[in-house]
Amino acid sequence: MLRRLILSHFRSHKALTLEADGRPVALHGPNGAGKTNILEAISLLSPGRGLRRAAPEDLIGRPEGIGWKISALIDGQEGPFEAETSALPGERRAVRIDGKAASQSALGALLPMLWLVPAMDRLWTEGPGERRRFLDRMALAFQPDHGETAAAYERAMRERTKLLTEGPADRAWLDALEARMAEAGAALAAARAGTLARLRAAMEGASGAFPRALLRIEGASEEALAAGGEVGDEKARLAARFAAGRRADAAAGRALEGPHRSDLLAVHEEKGVEARLASTGEQKALLIALVLAHARALKAERGAPPLLLLDEVAAHLDEARRAALYDELAALGAEAWMTGTGPELFAALGDRGRLIGLG
Repeated sequence: MLRRLILSHFRSHKALTLEADGRPVALHGPNGAGKTNILEAISLLSPGRGLRRAAPEDLIGRPEGIGWKISALIDGQEGPFEAETSALPGERRAVRIDGKAASQSALGALLPMLWLVPAMDRLWTEGPGERRRFLDRMALAFQPDHGETAAAYERAMRERTKLLTEGPADRAWLDALEARMAEAGAALAAARAGTLARLRAAMEGASGAFPRALLRIEGASEEALAAGGEVGDEKARLAARFAAGRRADAAAGRALEGPHRSDLLAVHEEKGVEARLASTGEQKALLIALVLAHARALKAERGAPPLLLLDEVAAHLDEARRAALYDELAALGAEAWMTGTGPELFAALGDRGRLIGLG
């Protein structure tokens, strides 16, 4: 659980300290008060570029421009620890845990989290890239090294594409790059398939307030592993497909096959409608249902739900669904940080949460 958050020169917050006690936190205030900036800061206590995917340079508070720092006191399953991430102008983001330099994946192991932001309301209607990223973020909570695996796959794929398109297409080097892609790709697909199985099981325990989603991953590797295939066999298949596709990939200027092209698909179970064709309200409800299922699955596996960042989540829910969401969070014992323009949006939370006004 996040107990204390300290921001220094982070976006609009020159200096800010917030305390929490494990209950859901509702940040309310007018637009421009810096509510989402706080959630973004928390999201950087996990691997990756945070909920806005911003470059470290873009997070620096102005006009000082001296760099930024996020510090946190966190109660983990193995006891309390202090986490810090920061960046100076022109430098990469650094991570320290209990005063010692650490990797971003170490943060993921200590404080798993998932977020939902307004831009994700279009998740079901846009291209598959954002849905893959959403699925990979869920997988990261179960396997903290998942992000490093994805990065390794992307690096090898970029090097292979450059070699194929710019030459010289050295066969031995291509073999080596494709072996890296196949190893990382099979591991990626296995983590995704495992995450999907957990989500499906957790959906069975859902209440009736949010719709159940029938989920599947459209991707040869994930489908094969979900059907009981072996990771080693999938690694060999991928390596063979990459080798066979060199000429086509060179002509296209990109890899035409692999887990980087997979997609997460959902169907509204009760209505039998694909998520992309559902109403805007039902699409949002399906997303919330997925987030809650993920929290239940992680709690079942690790004994505690992830930290949830829910930006403007209450604004487009009716009163009944807002109350149902708060009931779900309370039942899970989940620490959720939420934002909204006014305290009335969180009235149904009552003393089960903490309201903090900004601006």
